[in-house]
Amino acid sequence: MQEKNHNTETGNKSFKRVEHFQCLGTTLTNQNCIHEKIKSTMKPGNACYHSVQNLLSYSLLSKNIKIKIHRNIIFPLVLYGCETWSLTFREERRLRVFKNRVLRELFGYEVDKVPGEWTRPHNNEFYDLYSSPNIIWVIKSRRMRWAGHVASVRERRGAYRILVGKPE
Repeated sequence: MQEKNHNTETGNKSFKRVEHFQCLGTTLTNQNCIHEKIKSTMKPGNACYHSVQNLLSYSLLSKNIKIKIHRNIIFPLVLYGCETWSLTFREERRLRVFKNRVLRELFGYEVDKVPGEWTRPHNNEFYDLYSSPNIIWVIKSRRMRWAGHVASVRERRGAYRILVGKPE
């Protein structure tokens, strides 16, 4: 039985069908499985988080400085290459859990005014304390920005032809 050729041609270029390839530091697979990449991207984010954990729990450091550490050091490590991710609910949940864990460390415990007991803020309270969009929104907006960039290069690049191409 003859094997079918799954190459794609666009203009004068031919693209060979492969099981996986690298794009923006991410390994893309023909099964669209991003689980391993997100896991490997979160390792440096976790390592960075643990290296600054003592700093984040230091009570004399202002919340603004702690937020800047999170926003400028930890967050970019976790989101590196997110423009190519196609998230499932499982990966979305994993990313939200990571961000909430870091925010919980940033804001720590607070004294409840009425009973006078220590309480931790709930996940939905973080968005009031920390004026940053949801991590999933950030990923989706970066993907849209990247798609806009690819669309703006027009026919000069193969990425555009792949983005707007119609496989036969």
